Amino acid sequence: MKVAVPLDENQKDVCIVLARAPYFLFCEDGRDIVVENPASSAQGGAGIQAAQFLLDSGIDALVTVRCGQNAAEVFQAAGIKIWKSAKKAAADDLAALEAGELEELTHFHGGYQGVQ
Repeated sequence: MKVAVPLDENQKDVCIVLARAPYFLFCEDGRDIVVENPASSAQGGAGIQAAQFLLDSGIDALVTVRCGQNAAEVFQAAGIKIWKSAKKAAADDLAALEAGELEELTHFHGGYQGVQ
């Protein structure tokens, strides 16, 4: 299973904003890869752009603090599970996910329409 987590500038902590996170962590089969988020500086539509980037990257699941409605609809249409981050460090969230301790994220916000 390939899991994505939005990361802050320090590349370790979960970013509270999915679409404008500076980085994404991809974890698959015990391997971690950090990549820049190409949607982070988008003029508009960052949520959908970030969601499409994650889908194109082949994720099966996402761990995030929150998610906009438009991005959530993209993930849901693709059958991607969205889990609610419960920790500060991405590594702790991934361990909690593996242990079955994270809850599914079910509340999605309307988006920030370009507000960073």
